[in-house]
Amino acid sequence: MCLMKKKIVSALLVASLLLFPLISMAETTGPGNPPGEPGGGDVPIGGGAPIGGGSLILMGMAAAYGVRKLYLIKKEHLEE
Repeated sequence: MCLMKKKIVSALLVASLLLFPLISMAETTGPGNPPGEPGGGDVPIGGGAPIGGGSLILMGMAAAYGVRKLYLIKKEHLEE
């Protein structure tokens, strides 16, 4: 029964990760931006959202994952 729960949780996690970009790219028009106008006066076309913090978090998590994998490989090698 526990294996079935793990499969369901894994499937939901994968589905949510695959659907997140579609939801985040949904275009909404607010009262200040008519559909034909890209932004407004001083806002750049791509928006004003910084991407530096998110990429730093992603790189940090990737580095931590790599260090953990190396630690587990080294630990397994020492046990043999």
